[in-house]
Amino acid sequence: MPNIKSQKKRVLTNNKKHESNVAQRTALKTAIKNVLVAVDANDKEAALKAYNEANSKLDKAITSGLHHKNFVSRQKARLSNAINKIA
Repeated sequence: MPNIKSQKKRVLTNNKKHESNVAQRTALKTAIKNVLVAVDANDKEAALKAYNEANSKLDKAITSGLHHKNFVSRQKARLSNAINKIA
């Protein structure tokens, strides 16, 4: 534990940001998984609904600095291809 007052504050803010990042990353993974589960069940309507939510979370991941834009682009393409393969 640091002795300097500003470093003590920095530890607290780092912990808060870490918790926020973990929560956002977990929500994003869950949203992506929901799309894939709906695709496996051949439920196009549910897959599209889950895809829209996942898209929103992916876009927020870019703006918050959680993920790189190429990662987000790849995930969107992968999910849309999976949905388009549903007959």
